[in-house]
Amino acid sequence: MKVIDRPSRLALFVLGVLLFLFSLTLLDAGWRPQTVDHAASRALVRELGLSDLSLFTEARYTRHPSQADRHAPFQDHPAALEHFPTGALLPPPDVAGR
Repeated sequence: MKVIDRPSRLALFVLGVLLFLFSLTLLDAGWRPQTVDHAASRALVRELGLSDLSLFTEARYTRHPSQADRHAPFQDHPAALEHFPTGALLPPPDVAGR
């Protein structure tokens, strides 16, 4: 009798190996020292002239939500569906608070 006689057992074995390797990466991340050089980051921002935090890279209205107008997601058509996945991650603007 073969050890792996069904494809589902092979898939379960591969999934178990991948889960084990993933847990090893989590353990490795926990053992490493967590030091961040903020001075180097500030110098890089100052050198490159970065102006704002870029959250996502897809659409211009998800890159800088503070600088986007309210109608930018609907620039193609007012009833158009969201075609960028990150648009679902950002809440709608607080219109009542303005």
